Amino acid sequence: MVELVHELITAQAEADGSRTAVVCGETHVSYSQLQAMMQQVANGLLAVGVDAGERVAIYLPPQPETVAAIFGTSCAGASFVPVNPLLKPGQVSHIVEHCQAGVLITSMQRLATLAEKIPEWRSVHTVIVVDDKLGPQDVALVRDAEWIRLSNWQNLLAAKPSRPHRRIDNDMVAILYTSGSTGKPKGVVLSHRNMVAGARSVAGYLENTSDDRILAVLPLSFDAGLSQLTTAFCAGASVVLMNYLLPRDVLRAVARYRITGLGAVPTLWTRLAQLAWPPEAASCLRYITSTGGAMPVSTTNALQQHLPDTRIYLMYGLTEAFRSTYLPPEQIAHRPQSIGKAIPNAEILVVNEAGQLCGPDEPGELVHRGALVALGYWKDPDNTARRFRPCPGQDTGLTVPELAVWSGDQVVQDDEGYLYFVSRKDEMIKTSGYRVSPTEIEEVAYSTGLVAGAMAMGLPDATLGQRILLIVAPVDDRADESADSSALRERVLDCCRRELPGFMQPAEIVVRKSLPYNHNGKIDRQTLAGEYLAGP
Repeated sequence: MVELVHELITAQAEADGSRTAVVCGETHVSYSQLQAMMQQVANGLLAVGVDAGERVAIYLPPQPETVAAIFGTSCAGASFVPVNPLLKPGQVSHIVEHCQAGVLITSMQRLATLAEKIPEWRSVHTVIVVDDKLGPQDVALVRDAEWIRLSNWQNLLAAKPSRPHRRIDNDMVAILYTSGSTGKPKGVVLSHRNMVAGARSVAGYLENTSDDRILAVLPLSFDAGLSQLTTAFCAGASVVLMNYLLPRDVLRAVARYRITGLGAVPTLWTRLAQLAWPPEAASCLRYITSTGGAMPVSTTNALQQHLPDTRIYLMYGLTEAFRSTYLPPEQIAHRPQSIGKAIPNAEILVVNEAGQLCGPDEPGELVHRGALVALGYWKDPDNTARRFRPCPGQDTGLTVPELAVWSGDQVVQDDEGYLYFVSRKDEMIKTSGYRVSPTEIEEVAYSTGLVAGAMAMGLPDATLGQRILLIVAPVDDRADESADSSALRERVLDCCRRELPGFMQPAEIVVRKSLPYNHNGKIDRQTLAGEYLAGP
């Protein structure tokens, strides 16, 4: 019986280790080989002194070493922290410091981009690069951090076998960083139970088997991307890792590897729907999934035209519960805008402001209860208390109440129990499948020293879900002079390009003479948002 995350791989290696677990380009890794590599990583981490539950940050693109590092960390009894490879050095360093990582696994090239930040990492005692050899110039990168040991992948894999730390299913195994409305990303703490229960649930309703070949195009730092690994390994399926440049590359990969399952965010699906699907790509897909935002009905319709024999699953989830709802494919024709019903082994409630369950068509907050509810936010008791609260409707005799995730999303439920997304209660921007913090963008604008006020917000966009609008006011109050406005706009945009990844870039920067403020002296975000959402 699988209870811990890495045991998903062990179970498949014992059942039939010759089956392919991971494909990356021309490299094929069997379950037996992945099991061996995972165990070697665990031995290596234990050899450098990793403690039970200690955080191991993994800053790599999707490749076999990334998978081995994730599951090897679990096997050692530590906790993995996958870092989005698109993040900038300042953002990566924040995650490393915030989670108090003891080990960083990355490449020499990526480590070089972090050189200025390395001396700030007081918790890091070991950096492991996946490169074969280390030169003097490489060692020099950690010269100003004498407490950090620099090693390479081969040394890690060559360590002697060690006994792993004892862990149980309720122990922490991962921290996934998700942006928060107050600025810096929050670390969602996941247990073995959360991830294994999620894998079984998703693999169950997707009807995954060992015959499936799943194309992983989502970042492994994203809950849905990581879920594709655990779901595949739960069923003994194969995962094809891919970094794509153009949407057409995805179609080529589907055809080349005879992919049977593909998950993506609505932004990518909208682009794929506009392409001509080659017959060899359309013929092999058994199912596709969409998550990370609402799928436009026009996109769903176009995909149905391209893929008449493919089952389409529309899903909703939040990192704090890994996965929450799905719409069965046979329901798309009847209710294409629905996010469906609860996944197996979860219950979804709709709760009003008074804490009471809502009736049909009454808007309320989506509340998720069950085995997938995370352990809270790392080092953030205030936000944890706000989001993880007692589940409504419990028996009053319970001394220790069950906690549920209060999503902050407004939904309605029809009389058949199907859910429909209404709006977000907070001000998060959801673009290209990512949750983007307005404050993090605003901080970059302020960092120029040229901005007296800044506000970032999302505007509806058929392709992105939302496009990012950044509104700024200059410190010298001369926004009415077009030359100065243009110069300020370019300076802020240039800073955003340097400090933020592509998906966080403003689509438009508006320079105003001043911004409205409320009686507390804060920017009146509601008034300003209403002005731009109303349009011209």
